[in-house]
Parts: sequence; structure tokens; C-alpha cells
Amino acid sequence: MDVFFAILQVATLVLILALLYRPLGDYMAHVYTSKKDLKAERGFYRIIGVDPSVEQTWKSYLRGVLAFSVVGLLFVYLLQRFQAVLPYSLGLPAVPEGLSFNTAASFVANTNWQSYSPDITMGYTVQIAGLAVQNFVSAAVGIAIAIALVRGFTRRESATIGNFWVDLTRGILRLLLPLSVVGAVVLIASGVIQNFNGFTEITTLSGGVQNLPGGPVASQEVIKNLGTNGGGFFNANAAHPFENPNAWTSLFQNVLMLMIPFSLPRTFGRMVGNHKQGYAILAVMGSIFVASLTFLTLFELNGAGTAPQLAGGAMEGKEQRFGIFASTLFGSTSTLTSTGAVNSMHDSYTALGGMMPMINMMLGEVAPGGVGSGLYGMLVLAIIAVFVGGLLVGRTPEYLGKKIGPKEIKLASLYILVTPTIVLLGTALSFAIPAIRADVESTSIWNPGVHGLSEVLYAFTSAANNNGSAFAGLTANTPWFNTALGVAMLLGRFIPIVLVLALAGSLAAQDKVPATAGTLPTHRPQFVGLLVGVTVVITALTYFPVLALGPLAEGLQ
Repeated sequence: MDVFFAILQVATLVLILALLYRPLGDYMAHVYTSKKDLKAERGFYRIIGVDPSVEQTWKSYLRGVLAFSVVGLLFVYLLQRFQAVLPYSLGLPAVPEGLSFNTAASFVANTNWQSYSPDITMGYTVQIAGLAVQNFVSAAVGIAIAIALVRGFTRRESATIGNFWVDLTRGILRLLLPLSVVGAVVLIASGVIQNFNGFTEITTLSGGVQNLPGGPVASQEVIKNLGTNGGGFFNANAAHPFENPNAWTSLFQNVLMLMIPFSLPRTFGRMVGNHKQGYAILAVMGSIFVASLTFLTLFELNGAGTAPQLAGGAMEGKEQRFGIFASTLFGSTSTLTSTGAVNSMHDSYTALGGMMPMINMMLGEVAPGGVGSGLYGMLVLAIIAVFVGGLLVGRTPEYLGKKIGPKEIKLASLYILVTPTIVLLGTALSFAIPAIRADVESTSIWNPGVHGLSEVLYAFTSAANNNGSAFAGLTANTPWFNTALGVAMLLGRFIPIVLVLALAGSLAAQDKVPATAGTLPTHRPQFVGLLVGVTVVITALTYFPVLALGPLAEGLQ
């Protein structure tokens, strides 16, 4: 019966995503290619002094992204530092400096890593004006970068790739905001709370007293998933019944996380004028997603030990109302989409099961990835795959009519090296510097040995890949982790953006070359297999040694 419900749940999810793929993908293509501006948009452009008809070079586009993000970083930081004097602070004090920096960096970078218990740390003003707003704008930035790269493939000898302020505004007003309103209504109707009640004192069945937090949860819950952000309103995140009451809301939140990333390949296909190219990218994303979900579920169902066998699987850290299948589905979805939301505790997974969310993030979160970041990450890997294919047949590689020359392959290579460098360097420094290692081992790691290494590795993997989930056994609210993870999140977000926009500019400046008999077809199953192989092999070669020291070593004990 459990297997039947698991198959039914996955089938329902696939059906919903299939029904959304074409209309949502086409709508997003229309949003970013339309020549008309809404009245509200024109008013906003006048306020900020932007001419929406003027396009930008990739460097100007990048300056807009960085300037906007710096302002957002400072604003969220200051909101936290002045929390005590803000309305709806719930009597909570100002957030400490290190934690304020870490949280500001986290939400601006679309990571939503949380080294704190949200319901007893952040008042409603910070939650709404700071964190929820960043959930919208950071997601819109990610989509804008992806659209800019797609324009690079569609333009001919062009010096421009669009206008950042137009792409940002349209992404918020035409896409994320309308979907969030509908999604919030659905969540409220399903039992997710939405109020400004503060803390309510109740008497429990045993006669004890407990303070239950309230809050505008549904409105933030929908955009945290829709924008693949992941920050929870409560410490237990989507395992908390106020955020995720039942199996239906858990499935709906999976839909929210996957609907935009899995529909963006349709947007890509429509913008480049070849829907088969979009289907090829979709096939790669879907294949990796299914494989990851299958392995994680099998690992959790076959957990070693008497207790897991009696429970029918490794149920530690999982909610009874979800069970193993809904937990592994949610965990795979969140770590393959850079969302970071959790409805079960990944730290309590089996050793090999806990390795799978790490691998999902180490893949670059491209199956289907975060909103925007998944598509542009997969397109960079497609460029690498085309280059490899070109080497095999002995000719200059081409992708969508654009030659992949030395400049393009250098940018793509640097892109795939950024996050592994940050992850491995951050993990190494946590143990290589004596003073930091002493603090990490005495304060942060509660599970010494190989699992402790896995917790630190997971933290830097999550931060650098802008995911936000964690092995929760790690105490990360320390000076070292607040600083190191904050820097990792910013570098992991914005260095790849710089490289992607430079790549978009380089592609846009080229003319298109006609396809010949020697051109590698990039819409056929052979290329799909090649791209899957390139994605997995690059990850395996980069991370296998450290995985062998952590989760693999623990799983083989």
C-alpha cells in the first residue's frame, strides 16, 4: 500500500508539471520578450530613472545586478540590527552582527541558510520587509540571468543582452507575485497559518504551559518554495505543522519548487526557436532527478539496524504524517532545486542516504536547479558537452549556431570550478587552522568522527551552491561559520553570475553559423546521454575524494 501511494504521489507530481510545462514556459517567454510595459512598470522605471527601451551590454547588466544586490545586503543587515525598535518586533532584541551578516548574505544570495531559530529570532517586520522581499527579488535576479544567457544564443552580432531592471521588474510583477498570491490562498485553505498573533500561551493536555508562535507564514512559505529560496518561518522548516500541515501541502510545495525550473526549458526552446532543444534539456534534468530520487528512497528504505527494519525503513528524523516516500521526494526536490526547505532532517538520514542530498547540490543543482540558476547552469554544462563532442569528431564545436571557442570554454570551465573550490577550501580551512579546528570540534560538531566531517562538508556545499539546507546537528551560529559561510554564499552566487553574463555577451557578439553535416545534433538522445555523463563525471571527479572521507566512509563502516 505504501508503494502504491508513493507511485501515485510521484505520478500526480509528474502530471501536474507536465500540464504546466507548455503554458507556463510559453508565458515566461512572453514576459521576457514582450515589447509592452505595464502601467505599474512604467511608473517604477520613472522612479528609478530607467529607460526600458535601452538595452545594456553584459558589463552594464552585471553592474546593475551587483549594485542592486549590495543595496539589498545592506538593507537586510540594517533591518536586523535595528529590529528592537521596529514595529512587530515581538519584543525580540537586535540580531547580533555576525548572524546579521550571515543572514543578509544568505537571503540576497537566494540561499536562505539559517543559523538561528527564526520564530524566536526574527520579528514580523524583518521577516516581511527583509526576508520575504529578498525571496522575491533574489529569485527574479536568477531568472533574469538565465534569460540574459538565452538571449546570448539568439542575438546576432549584438553588443547588448537586455535590460536588467526590466527583466527584474517583469519577473516580480508578472510572474512571481501573481503565482505567490494564488499559492498563498491555496496554502491558507489547506491549513498553513497566516496571522499577526505573536506568541499564544496554551495549556497542554498534560497541564503544562507552552507558547506557540504565529505569524504571516503562508505568504512567506509560498515564495520560499516558488523562488527556490528555502528559508523557514519556524526552526523545523517544512516539518513544522504550521508550515506544512499534511501530505497534500507537502506535495503542493513540491509543485511550487519544481514548476518554474522545469518549465524554463520550454522558455529556452521557444526563445531560441527550437522546442526540441528545450525537450533535450528537460530530458537531462528529468533523468538526473529520477535517478537521485530512486537512490535516496532505496537507501532510506533499506536502513541497517533493528529499529529501521521494524519501522519499515529509516524513520528517524522523519514526520509520521509524511513517511519515507514523501520525505525523500521533498528532500530530493529541495536539494536538486537549490531550495533548501526540508520536511525531514537530513542529518538523521542513513549515511548513504545523507550523501544523496550532498551529491544533488554538488551536481550544481541543475536537475532542474533553482529558478534561473538551474537553466543557466545546465546550459554551461551543455557547452562543455558540445566541446567534448567536438573533440571526439575533430571539429570546432557549435551550440545553437554559436561557435564554442577558447573564450567560451574558458568561461564555462571557470564556472564549473567555482563552487567546488569554495566548498573544498571552506571545509579544509575548518580543520586545517588549529584555532578554528578547536572551535569547530568543541562548539559546532556534536557528532565527532566521519559524520562530523560530513556535517561541515554539507554546510559548505549548501552555502556555495546557494541551497540553504543543513545537517542540523552542526551548530553554525559561531563567528567562524557565520563569516565563512556568508562569504561562501556570496562568492558562490555572484562569481558564477559574472561568468554567465560574460559568456552571454561573448555569444551575443557572434554571428550564427549554419549547421552542416558535421554539426553535432544537440536535440537527440545521444546528446542527452552525453550531457548526463558530463554532468555526473565532472561532479564525481571533483568531489569523490572528500565523499570517500565522509558519507561513503560512514556508510561502509
